[in-house]
Amino acid sequence: MRMFHVASDDEIKRGETTDIYFLRTEEILKAKGLDNVVAYAEITSGRFPRDWQWAVLCGIEEAAKLLEGHPVNVDAMPEGTIFTWTDFRGVRVPVMTIEGPYASYARLETPLLGMLCQSSGIATAAARIRLAAGDKLVLNFGARRMHPALSPLIGRSAYIGGVDAVSSVAAAKLLGIEPVGTMPHALIIVFGDQVKAWKAFDEVISKDVPRVALVDTYYDEKVEAVMAAEALGERLWGVRLDTPGSRRGNFAEIVREVRWELDVRGYKHVKIVVSGGLNEESVRELSEAGADAFGVGTWISNAPVIDFAMDIVDIGGKPVAKKGKLGGKKDVWRCGKCLTLVVRPKGSAKPKCPRCGSEMVSILKPLIRNGEIVADLPHPKQIREYVLSQLEAFRA
Repeated sequence: MRMFHVASDDEIKRGETTDIYFLRTEEILKAKGLDNVVAYAEITSGRFPRDWQWAVLCGIEEAAKLLEGHPVNVDAMPEGTIFTWTDFRGVRVPVMTIEGPYASYARLETPLLGMLCQSSGIATAAARIRLAAGDKLVLNFGARRMHPALSPLIGRSAYIGGVDAVSSVAAAKLLGIEPVGTMPHALIIVFGDQVKAWKAFDEVISKDVPRVALVDTYYDEKVEAVMAAEALGERLWGVRLDTPGSRRGNFAEIVREVRWELDVRGYKHVKIVVSGGLNEESVRELSEAGADAFGVGTWISNAPVIDFAMDIVDIGGKPVAKKGKLGGKKDVWRCGKCLTLVVRPKGSAKPKCPRCGSEMVSILKPLIRNGEIVADLPHPKQIREYVLSQLEAFRA
């Protein structure tokens, strides 16, 4: 009996997390001698949640590991690609294509979509926070809002989307970075005294960990901020405000007050870290008010999924499609300057960007050939840099 209610790697790889109708489809195809019929499927998205105009593709590495070993050819956008759900003419944009005997990959549709949908949603939310925060520090604190089995996935997706660091130990280990965090209210409550708790942290914890004091446990935030600054002096890197919404009032005004009171006492070096119920609008507002860093949890970790679907669009070289979808194999072109996407029937002439006239490049790259992964699977740090470079175009 399993200890936790999560699927194992082997169960996922074998397709045992699929929906039952795919197993019945396999059974029928085999019984009727159709298990070798070659189908070409594409993965596209419906309209994005929260009125997002773009999304960050994430989960490609897991998708490659899932499909590896099956007799299929797979093309995909590079992980971290920012895409729109339709091209400039309103044609749905394929982010991945799969070709092979349909019976060989039918059962993998459910786990494949789950990997792409959730990872892309988290990465997109993180990227939007990155834009809202500008060049200021963004930390992901969202591990406690989802099942712990997902902690590495959440941290990886958030990091790819642009956060600077994660608090989850497991996620940081996966990423090859140091986990970050300050202190919980519990530490202060156990000591029964803010100053004693801050000083204990300073005395015990390694000196390479920034000293960030949590300053909203018992008293007014600006009072505790000054107390922390006086207690730790130059060693204090920052103060964190995590006031619950029921006691917060105008959070931006609280940030301004704390900044003022620290500055007039000569503590201009102390940074203000804010956390607790943040989203892209509040991050933008608090940044303008003077916050220096943001710990964002639920809004990223519980991000709505990108609603991907997989559809067969070609059988044996002949275009097919259910209603609402466009049949036939397709090429996807992207402008290197403005990131505009153009979808054309496969084999069409290379287009010029319809918006700026620049050269376009094919964005679907070989990922798997005959069951073998042929693409490099870059480190999350490289994928993150790719995302940030594209965000510059949106920032402009």
